[in-house]
Amino acid sequence: MKPSAVSTWQPALLRRAALDAFRKLNPRELWRNPVIFVTALGAVAVTCGAARDIFAGTLTGFTLQITLWLWFTVLFATFAEALAEGRGKAQADSLKRARSQTFARLLREGREECIAATDLRKGDTVVCETRDVIPADGEVIDGIASVDESAITGESAPVIRESGGDRSAVTGGTRVLSDRIVVRVSVESGGGFLDRMISLVEGASRQRTPNEIALGILLVSLTAVFLAVCATLPFFARFSETLAGQPGAVDVSLPVLVSLFVCLIPTTIGGLLSAIGISGIDRLIRRNVIATSGRAVEAAGDIDVLLLDKTGTITLGNRQATEFIPAPNVTSERLAAAAQLASLADETPEGRSIVVLAKEKFSLRERDVASPHAIFVPFTAQTRMSGVDLDDRQIRKGAADNVRAWTTAQGGGYPPEVAAAVERIAKAGGTPLVVAENKTVLGVVSLKDVVKGGIRERFAELRRMGIRTVMITGDNPLTAAAIAAEAGVDDFIAQATPEMKLKRIRDEQAQGRLVAMTGDGTNDAPALAQADVGVAMNTGTQAAREAGNMVDLDSNPTKLIEIVEIGKQLLMTRGSLTTFSLANDVAKYFAIIPAMFAGLYAMSGSNGPLAGLNLMALHSPQSAILSAVIFNALIIIALVPLALRGVAYRALPATALLRRNLFIYGLGGLVAPFIGIKLIDLALVAVHLA
Repeated sequence: MKPSAVSTWQPALLRRAALDAFRKLNPRELWRNPVIFVTALGAVAVTCGAARDIFAGTLTGFTLQITLWLWFTVLFATFAEALAEGRGKAQADSLKRARSQTFARLLREGREECIAATDLRKGDTVVCETRDVIPADGEVIDGIASVDESAITGESAPVIRESGGDRSAVTGGTRVLSDRIVVRVSVESGGGFLDRMISLVEGASRQRTPNEIALGILLVSLTAVFLAVCATLPFFARFSETLAGQPGAVDVSLPVLVSLFVCLIPTTIGGLLSAIGISGIDRLIRRNVIATSGRAVEAAGDIDVLLLDKTGTITLGNRQATEFIPAPNVTSERLAAAAQLASLADETPEGRSIVVLAKEKFSLRERDVASPHAIFVPFTAQTRMSGVDLDDRQIRKGAADNVRAWTTAQGGGYPPEVAAAVERIAKAGGTPLVVAENKTVLGVVSLKDVVKGGIRERFAELRRMGIRTVMITGDNPLTAAAIAAEAGVDDFIAQATPEMKLKRIRDEQAQGRLVAMTGDGTNDAPALAQADVGVAMNTGTQAAREAGNMVDLDSNPTKLIEIVEIGKQLLMTRGSLTTFSLANDVAKYFAIIPAMFAGLYAMSGSNGPLAGLNLMALHSPQSAILSAVIFNALIIIALVPLALRGVAYRALPATALLRRNLFIYGLGGLVAPFIGIKLIDLALVAVHLA
């Protein structure tokens, strides 16, 4: 059920979008986009004028073409929105098809009762056993089970869900693979994660975000200004004609005035604004993140500070063997061989890493341990050691104090060099494992939680973007400082408590910064609720999921970095296309205004002085106006792929991004229309349409 990317140019999707584009001509739909709404009103006015001309027998090809292209402008704008919504609806359809009717085993007064999952209410308790589909989102209150969550995460590996910990949350639609759990339902019917995902990807019920609303107000304001300009232009034209003694020299007919108005208002960004927002949410959904607030998606693009948990985010989360430190008079190879023998039956990540390190450093391979005389000693919480017995050899590895007690009991010693190595590793944030053979201590294996590959470079990218990273860890300050230096974070919080996290976020916000953090436990809930962008892990507790404004279904703490990039790309796309749209108006001005006033102050049948503004040397006033209107319509369709895909993301500071986008989209928006309008003018003349 994980939403996959849907190709924008599928024939079925295009057909669906084309039909929806016509449905969106409903005034109640158009009213949601004021810029396109007034464009449609202009098209209606010109259409009424054209109908009157038909009955009067005076309809010209120019008026007919203007009428058609004005309607194309409206349709192309509604098509852009319909295409963005259609892609989400196609993903939602696949989710709905995959969701089958589920029944629940409701636990009521100690007895089980089979009911439809849709009849469950918040607070109900259900039982789920092997092969059962979990009927609704909830929290495990009893038992432990292996759960297949591939339906929502795409990951085939099962996960453990148990009561009383930070991995107690379960999602409706996932399947129990083994054992038995009792789940308390945490949502009302229709309010689960899958339902919310379907609603989000459909896009139709998406609420406009604050940034989108603010930009909409700007576009409406510009539209009102240009409406006033075009409404007063006929009076100015008549005044100029009277002074020049040239009545009728300025063409202020209804098709021309509406064309000027539609070309000057920001129709390009007005037509693409909704598609940009929907596509931003779509990119987030495809990365398996549910945003419970549109404001959070935008805030992610303006984040100043990132708070990241150390374990599993900055580090791998599993300790890895990094070094063999032999005792005096013991070779490193002997220590590695003994440590490898003691770890061959150890299936933990730590044990496997010891085997791998010994192979890599000394080319040691499995030897005689497969023979019957090898007896492996498993690790227990009491002995805190594991190992292997081979005839007259007993090899043990484990915690320093326990191995020391084991060797001493056999009459052996404990070299001070080994004790010093153990202390040094512990202070550096690592985990020392002492290895002994019979009564002889062979040395120490250093384990440490390894910093993820490439994470330092990711943090460097964030720093170039002006984002500061803060590592949160329960380690002591010395260990935290060492890992922070290796990872390349800007700051760290050692021995972190919920109160310390919350205070740090509030302090950053008091200085005007936007803060993002990730968490999964109940103790993270206060900080997640306080953060501007709080990303809760789906595997976390219900308290954490309710406190955050985003939920990562993959439960990958590093996803926070991707969320920030998506938020920035959304803002960049919106800003870039707004810049392009506004810059477009300059070329349209130089196309239409000279065409309207070319006959004013003209002498001997030649064009007047205002014709000098015809910088593009367009063929005629009619071809100039028509070319501008056609370009205004076609540019919306031309920019639809960019609006859906998003402007290419670059990890640069805000000022550098602003300069870059002003150059590309500002200068591009200024130059492209001059070229486009001229080419359309040549084409119209070539086919005798102007």
